[in-house]
Amino acid sequence: MEPVTALKSGRAVLLPTDTVYGLCALAADENAVRAMYELKGRASRQPTALLAAGVEQLLAAVPELDEHLLRALLPGAYTLVLANPARRFAWLAGERPDTIGVRVPVLDDAVAAVLEATGPVAATSANEPGEPPAAALEDVAPRIRAACGAELDGGRLPGTASTVIDFTGDDPVVIREGAAPSADAIARVSR
Repeated sequence: MEPVTALKSGRAVLLPTDTVYGLCALAADENAVRAMYELKGRASRQPTALLAAGVEQLLAAVPELDEHLLRALLPGAYTLVLANPARRFAWLAGERPDTIGVRVPVLDDAVAAVLEATGPVAATSANEPGEPPAAALEDVAPRIRAACGAELDGGRLPGTASTVIDFTGDDPVVIREGAAPSADAIARVSR
């Protein structure tokens, strides 16, 4: 099955990003996201990022997002936790339904075409909980690969997950230092 068909039919897929391989499900399909969580072995109280082909696609899905902040930092190796007052995609937010994590990676054409055809996906790293992120398809656990409806091979990726920064408070909070320096992001939006 090809990725667009798999996603639209509620199946999880494996997609390369600019950092690691992602286990993805159609973000608008709450049941597909729950099945992805189960496949990953991830607790539903943990948040999962909304991954999009571009800033415009993010704004179409969640119009209340801070456009200035999005355009200052994305695309790039950042996951931004932003206010989500309308509580859109609440099943991605874990214990904080008034927030949402968003990501626009630098994508190759094949992955961008998938996201343009399906809309945003829920994306988590395609590894077993507690294991290193998958830098190549062969790094993904066989049970996860077997359960996915499709996969795209993007070759070997850098292997360091995105940097996660929470911008919902008065000051940015770095949740995870990753592929891009958090200090650079904070400096860019502080100007």
